[in-house]
Amino acid sequence: MMTDTAFTAPPRALLRQMFDAAIASAQPDLCIPPHLPEAPRGRLIVVGAGKASAAMARSVEKHWAGEVSGFVVTRYGYTVPCERIEIAESAHPVPDAAGMKAALRMLDTVRDLRADDLVLCLISGGGSALLPLPAEGLTLDVKQNVNRRLLASGASISEINCVRRHLSAIKGGRLAAACYPAQVLALIISDVPGDNPVDIASGPTVGDPTTCSDALAIVRRYGIDLPDAALEVLRSGRGESVKPGDPRLARSKVRIIATPQMALEAAAAVAQQAGIEAHILSDAIEGEARDVGKVTAAIALQIAERNQPVAAPCVLLSGGETTVTVRGSGRGGRNVEYLLSLAIALDGYPRIHALAGDTDGVDGQEEIAGAHIAPDTIARAWANGYRPKDVLADNDAHSLFTGLGDSIVTGPTHTNVNDFRAILIEAATDRI
Repeated sequence: MMTDTAFTAPPRALLRQMFDAAIASAQPDLCIPPHLPEAPRGRLIVVGAGKASAAMARSVEKHWAGEVSGFVVTRYGYTVPCERIEIAESAHPVPDAAGMKAALRMLDTVRDLRADDLVLCLISGGGSALLPLPAEGLTLDVKQNVNRRLLASGASISEINCVRRHLSAIKGGRLAAACYPAQVLALIISDVPGDNPVDIASGPTVGDPTTCSDALAIVRRYGIDLPDAALEVLRSGRGESVKPGDPRLARSKVRIIATPQMALEAAAAVAQQAGIEAHILSDAIEGEARDVGKVTAAIALQIAERNQPVAAPCVLLSGGETTVTVRGSGRGGRNVEYLLSLAIALDGYPRIHALAGDTDGVDGQEEIAGAHIAPDTIARAWANGYRPKDVLADNDAHSLFTGLGDSIVTGPTHTNVNDFRAILIEAATDRI
């Protein structure tokens, strides 16, 4: 005989509490203070880029007793007030002229530093698009073209950023090289599977072991039609990045201060406080969003039907960054594409609820973090005139979830620890 466990909150509310806890665990005011360095003999200069960079800068100002100045760039709408550190905004995920201007301004900020100066570099997800400084011979139009094609290709974030590094004048260790001979300490909020600093914002302060040849191989693998000017930079080797062991990086250090794993652990604690076992599947799941949806649906059904490999009630948590190969003309969003695929595969199975969202508050190019699904999601979709499989084929899950009132809108979260996915599986009702 099996009995269900009484939840302290309805499934949808509990899932949202877990998502909010994941976001809260990676807030700069929590993560920055323990990692601030000792005061340098010279100046402290702050630079940074990413969706969390303005909030990170504000935390530095609040907790730094001495003099500080600097310049950071964040996404439009993600500015927070700072008194001594200048904040600029630019576009994400497709870069704009403001981002190019910000990248030039950043390089100017670190020009002519001395050995006793310290550059505190605040890096978070989104920095690649926010600092679009084209390599010599390229224009912003070319960079925008490349970015759109990379985002639609189905390539992983690591592969996308490999190409970006080799078409940039500031990424791939170039920012740290420009700071030499000053010390550089990068405080990084990770938004990539594996937490590799070279992939976070395309690694502006770390040596890059990949090459132009690696970037070309990625372009060929996904059949990406790059502009001739970009191909020339890669084929000629002119886009080669700064490599590990470069003497200009000898005084550059990195600290990862918040990660997807930490966010998942915070969510797991919420579930456990509600009396529900939480199981973290992985913090680094990649692959096509719709394929990941099918796989996790199969796992959830195995638990619901057979209590294998774990028993219900439970929560399955995962992070990472799925990809979407764009074939349709819809509004996109990898988290909602994952959720719609999951809902289709579950086919109205009772007792399974889920939430997926981007911890930065933006799934794809929408000002929507993600969405919820419940056992009645597909039935309600049909009743409201949506054909779920057709919507998925058109990469238009945002339209479906918005129409059903199931979208999650957080506004700017001022952090970014990648995607968050939670599947809540209730225990069966009493039965013999």
